[in-house]
Parts: sequence; C-alpha cells; structure tokens
Amino acid sequence: MKGVHFLLTLTILALATSIGFAYDPSPLQDFCVATDDPAKTLFVNGKFCKNPMLANASDFFFSGLNKPGNTSNAVGSNVTTVNVVQIPGLNTLGISLVRIDYAPHGQNPPHTHPRGSEILVVAEGTLYVGFVSSNQDNNRLFAKVLNKGDVFVFPIGQVHFQVNIGHTPAVAFAGLSSQNAGVITIANTVFGSTPPIYPDVLAAAFKLDKKIVVDLQNKF
Repeated sequence: MKGVHFLLTLTILALATSIGFAYDPSPLQDFCVATDDPAKTLFVNGKFCKNPMLANASDFFFSGLNKPGNTSNAVGSNVTTVNVVQIPGLNTLGISLVRIDYAPHGQNPPHTHPRGSEILVVAEGTLYVGFVSSNQDNNRLFAKVLNKGDVFVFPIGQVHFQVNIGHTPAVAFAGLSSQNAGVITIANTVFGSTPPIYPDVLAAAFKLDKKIVVDLQNKF
C-alpha cells in the first residue's frame, strides 16, 4: 500500500512539475497568426533551422561594425543592427548587437524594444541616456550622463533614449537579449502610423490642439 501511495505522490509531483514549466514561447516577431492551411504558412516563431551538417563559419560571422554609420538625417544618429538577419547563427540564441553613431547633439529618440533588454557601453563621446518606468511605477525617469567606458542598462519594454550632449561625434555599442528585439520609435509610431490614428484621439491623449496633431502627422 505504501508503494501505491509513493507512486501516486510521484505521479502528482511529475504532473505539477510539467505544468509549472509549461509556457508559450516568447514571440520573435511582432505577431504570428495561426493558420490551418499549410499553403498559407510563411513563418515559424523566429527562423527555420538549417540542417546542422550544412552550417559553416559564415553563418556565425559579420563584418563591418568598425565602420561609422551615416548620421546625416533628421535625428542625427544611425543604428547598425547585427541580429539574426545579419548572422543566421544567432537563431534561437537570444542575443544580438548594435552599433549606434551620433552626430554632435544627435539622438536616438525615445523608443522601446518589445522583445529584449539592452546593455549599452559608450565607446566615444558623452551621452545623456535614460528610461522611463511603467505607469505602475509612476513613470519615473532613470537617467545618467555617460562618458567613454560607462555602461547603462535599459530593461525590456521600457521607453528609453540616448542624446549626444558633446560637440564631437559619439559611438556606443549595445547588446540585446533577443535575436530580434524589435524597435518601436514612439513619435513615428504615434504620429506616423498607417493609416493615421484619428487626430481627435491624439489631441485628447496629448492634450494638444487638433491642428497641431495634424501638423505632426504630416511630418511623419
């Protein structure tokens, strides 16, 4: 009888453990719509895997992060991304890398990465960086001035930014905890969506005159 109780207890523990570790995998793109029609299947969550026997060193290699990006644009910055698109071998590994170049007074404007945290190190120049916590944390700003060699972390999903407050170009490198962390630039998303969000909605949300909202939408 004791043996039966032991087996029953073991079975319950095994079931509880399997349920405890069961979860949906984190998304590796913006969305993955289910389909029952194989003919309409275009994606897996992430990328299809190459036969391991066909893998080679080039699948794990990228060259070019020594080259400055073109910062001649409206925000004065350029992000060179090295994720699973550039290095197929990153698939399933949960990491990626970027180089960010900043013109004097250029910025990487407020944005968020929906699928990854970020750790940034300044290679050249002086940056003012920060992130804003969630509504539940009263939208607190965590900000610092970073110099060469300084490191700062942006937690997953938090709106964050970097600004070059120096008079010379700046460079930073950042690691992200996803093979495809994604990026949502706040201004572009809110004022530049396709189709546009109703101006009345944004006017009420931002406490702006509707004409100002329309003007902002025209700029994006």
